[in-house]
Amino acid sequence: MRHGIFMMPMHPADRLPSETLQEDRECIILADKLGFYDAFVGEHLTEKTENVTNSFIFMASIISETKHIKLGSGTSNLSQSHPVLIASHAAMFDHMSKGRFIFGVSPGILRSDAEALGNLAEDRNKMFAESIDVILEIWKRDPPYDIDLPDNRYKVTTRTAGKPQIFRGYLYKPYQLPRPEIVGTVVAPFSKGVTLMGQRDFHPLSANFLLAKWLPSHWQNYALGKANVGQVADTADWRIARTIFVADDDKVAKRYGREDPKSPYRFYWNMMRTKMELSGRIGVFKSRKEQDDSEITDDYVLDNCLMVGSVNKIVDDILAMREEVGDFGELVYAGMDWVDPALSQRSMELFATEVMPRVNKAIAASPKPAVTAAAT
Repeated sequence: MRHGIFMMPMHPADRLPSETLQEDRECIILADKLGFYDAFVGEHLTEKTENVTNSFIFMASIISETKHIKLGSGTSNLSQSHPVLIASHAAMFDHMSKGRFIFGVSPGILRSDAEALGNLAEDRNKMFAESIDVILEIWKRDPPYDIDLPDNRYKVTTRTAGKPQIFRGYLYKPYQLPRPEIVGTVVAPFSKGVTLMGQRDFHPLSANFLLAKWLPSHWQNYALGKANVGQVADTADWRIARTIFVADDDKVAKRYGREDPKSPYRFYWNMMRTKMELSGRIGVFKSRKEQDDSEITDDYVLDNCLMVGSVNKIVDDILAMREEVGDFGELVYAGMDWVDPALSQRSMELFATEVMPRVNKAIAASPKPAVTAAAT
């Protein structure tokens, strides 16, 4: 099983971006040194606690300071830019990183971003579908371009102004041909969008704020999408993100991970619970549909969405989760604010050098668990 890292990133609103952006760079540089397979970085325009407004710009700043780790947009919000811009920027980044690029995509769900851009009333899921179709067509075709897909608002042509004799009217193709790996983050239980991912050979990343009991629904729908086009889904393509803090002893882990009022994990989950509540999506934390909203407290979320402890406990927790959800290809560690840099860095080190080797040794010694059915 591979291991990667996903960073929203999220920091207290009173911290300066000049500080938090450097901290986030250091986190990915450390992940590269520790052998993490990939790093995904989110982007938002209007969320003060989430400091990256463009994942391509942020990741470009660390290409030369990393050697092996793949760098993923986590995600590029396709409703927020014209597909010509996104296709060109993504392809350029792929060349800059010499193929160390994963194209993470989403519609862009933050309503305040959409309002600032003037498209709050638009169907951003439809904009997403139209945009990705055009991006893939740009990468497939050669100039002069005449992309006019049915029921698609985006029309792309360079036929009139292009000058082939001087290579004008040409759009970048990626370094990785025919395209980079495309990954979509999946949040809702029983997501229908993940079925479409399977049909198009995009790969799912199940979000860290979904209860483990709902994770099998993602795989079942992804496998259905693959079957719809006559293909068999490969569990190596499924990433699952979890929030994990590992320390040298359980006492330190419990204090920093849960009990301390300044715990970055307590801050993160309070923010996520509040954001989901305000957006009407508190149901992602529920263990049953009829569960009352009042039960979804910070402690409830910490109990259900955080793995915290020493190496042995975290190993046991990961293996127990794998027994519950079935086999998958990559465990994605959720990055947090570094309230205590030493403890935060030590957690990453223990996860990469102690936890994952023991997890993989245990997996190698036992048969693959079947993906279980998620209760409705």
